[in-house]
Amino acid sequence: MRPIRSLAAGLIVVAASGTFAAPMPAPPPVAATAYRLAPGDRLRITVFGEEALSGEYGLTPAGNVAFPLIGSVAAAGLSVEALQAAIGTRLAAGYLKDPRVSAEVIAYRPYYILGEVGRPGAFPFAIGLTVDQAVAAAGGFTYRANHHRVFVRRADEAKEVAIDLRRGPVAIGPGDTIRIGERYF
Repeated sequence: MRPIRSLAAGLIVVAASGTFAAPMPAPPPVAATAYRLAPGDRLRITVFGEEALSGEYGLTPAGNVAFPLIGSVAAAGLSVEALQAAIGTRLAAGYLKDPRVSAEVIAYRPYYILGEVGRPGAFPFAIGLTVDQAVAAAGGFTYRANHHRVFVRRADEAKEVAIDLRRGPVAIGPGDTIRIGERYF
């Protein structure tokens, strides 16, 4: 019995010695005011007193909003407030006197989840979404899934980051990709 305990203790020491990379901490969640528009977002744009101009608009794959009278407005990378100002400025340049424009995001671009979940794919984003909620929407973990460590690639980043789920909830943003790996034991 003693040799087995010694072997188990030795394996624990080897595993804890740093042969595996420690997961990086989760990136902080993005504040709602810092949200930047991107292709896939749907907006409700209202021009006060102009029912014909008000409605729902989507960003094209090129990141533009096709708006009546003024044509294509570059929206990718802008905040909602900046888009409101851009549309208002262009409408004021010969179309409307003192236009008042409001815009709101009514549907964010989807997030993606792949790997060891029941139904990998694209899912609609909701404010306050966490990795745990995203996994639940995708049918939960498979029996092979690593429940403690996931990999997240933020929409505006090229590299994915390993995140330890035991440290607490991890916020997900629109366009993020979550990869659930396999466990080894």
